[in-house]
Amino acid sequence: MSEVTAQPRTVAAEKKTGALDTSALILVAVLLAAGAILKLTLGSVLSFAGMKPNFIIAMYCLAILLVRPKPLQAMGIGLIAGLICQIPMLAATPLLNIASETLGGLAMGLLIMLPLKFGKFDASPIASTFLATVVSGYMFVLLLAAMNGIAIPVALVTYAVMVFGTAMFNALLVQILILPLRRALNRSAA
Repeated sequence: MSEVTAQPRTVAAEKKTGALDTSALILVAVLLAAGAILKLTLGSVLSFAGMKPNFIIAMYCLAILLVRPKPLQAMGIGLIAGLICQIPMLAATPLLNIASETLGGLAMGLLIMLPLKFGKFDASPIASTFLATVVSGYMFVLLLAAMNGIAIPVALVTYAVMVFGTAMFNALLVQILILPLRRALNRSAA
């Protein structure tokens, strides 16, 4: 009989490529789809003084909070959200959302890197969503002003209620949804 020597077993470690995994991509897709459906249906019902909530922004902010992508990946999520906004029934002004949501996604990706915990309260969802929505909203306003020859100071003031109102709505919605979704998905605040 020949002697068999046991070879030590090795497990090759997976290389981290920095890419989002399949479950993260599915979560982003589901939240963006939910945002589009909510904007299409509930957005009109909740409109006030000509202002409609933008559920797509809220959902990409929520997705970015949950999957914690790198800033450029967050920018890509914003770009996809902007492209979804080009669906004819979702776009009030074609093409502007591509730039505004891309920049909003980047802002969100950078903002989630800031530690915003006060005791047990994590202010990151409400603060970062509010600021990312303001970035997105004012990018939209600046592009709209340039496209229509409106003076920038006039546009900034004229749309302030709409931008800040939408930002507050999105921030509160995301703050309400983040905790149950983190628990359901077993994801931490990182």
